[in-house]
Amino acid sequence: MNYIALLSTPRRSIATFLLLTLISWSLGLPTFIHSARAVSLDVVSDLLSTTATSTAANHTITFTTPTGIAVDETIAITFDAGFNMNGVAFGDIDLTDDGADLTLAAAAGAGTWGADVSGQVLTLTNSNDTAVVAGSIMVVEIGLNASFPGAGDTQIVNPATAGSKLIAIAGTMVDSADTRVFILSDVLVTAEVETIFEFEVAGVADTETVNGSAVDVTSTPEQLAFGVLEPNASSTMAQDLRVKTNANYGFVVTVQADGALRSDTGADINSFIDDGETADPVPWQGPAATIDTDTTYGHEGVTSEDDINVGGAFGSMEYAGNFITNPRPIFSHTGPVTWTNPGDNPDIATTRVGYTIEISPLQEAADDYSQTLWYVATPTF
Repeated sequence: MNYIALLSTPRRSIATFLLLTLISWSLGLPTFIHSARAVSLDVVSDLLSTTATSTAANHTITFTTPTGIAVDETIAITFDAGFNMNGVAFGDIDLTDDGADLTLAAAAGAGTWGADVSGQVLTLTNSNDTAVVAGSIMVVEIGLNASFPGAGDTQIVNPATAGSKLIAIAGTMVDSADTRVFILSDVLVTAEVETIFEFEVAGVADTETVNGSAVDVTSTPEQLAFGVLEPNASSTMAQDLRVKTNANYGFVVTVQADGALRSDTGADINSFIDDGETADPVPWQGPAATIDTDTTYGHEGVTSEDDINVGGAFGSMEYAGNFITNPRPIFSHTGPVTWTNPGDNPDIATTRVGYTIEISPLQEAADDYSQTLWYVATPTF
């Protein structure tokens, strides 16, 4: 009887063991065992500064570790084949734990994480004497975005072929995960912006002023009709100029006459001062009126309210005379401009130019003095 009892007990134990094994397999116990050995990282991503093929890029790898990282455990980041890691060293890598910078060195040491690049694998070793606690957000920056304690100078070069590329995060730490980035060829973006260039001339009333001088006669966009000129008294007319352009370097407006004011008899009213075609603006002065020197009998000058950046700016009540036979800059700007109303953007999109004539009693009589002015507005690209 004792012999039989000794034999029956193992049989029951074996049966019980087999029954528990079958129940375990049906409940998926191997899955539970696997889950106890490894946990997936949370919120895993890799942000690249560029995804263009064969192009150097910064990487910002972010993940949350549910378990934490113990002292002497490692983070191993494996980049897919095709990523060129040549030259990347610990100085090109930043590591933060919940926003706090961790000190890195080529090899792990007391109070320092090790950062080693071998082939396609970046290994970070926690020798900081302090574990990374569960739930920590870890950020690994690689490339020119690394800044602690110094700036990185080497980036990882993207694969030459486009497509989805694997980046695996594992190591001896408990948690692991994979993420992917998509490398693609450069996208060429093209567009066209049509050129805008508008130029207008407007008349100015005789109640206005131009660059400090009173306007004596009302003008129109097409005509400066001075009428009867009185000796030893200057007479001034003006016009408003407006420009709208999207030219990159703005515009220049010049004025030029087809010659001096002249009559059919051959008499003329010369350029300011006394036919000197004065280039540098100076205050207005009357003609010298020297007998037998007809170039001193009368003259005509131009002024502008614009702060001209080419050809010399006009001070208040200053005039030039070098527009009779050459184009004289009177209005300019170095970038795109626009206007809505005549008074908008003075000295930028709009300005006022003036023309003054003064004769002496020696100026030859005639009722048909005339000249033609033309403005040339040029956008600068």
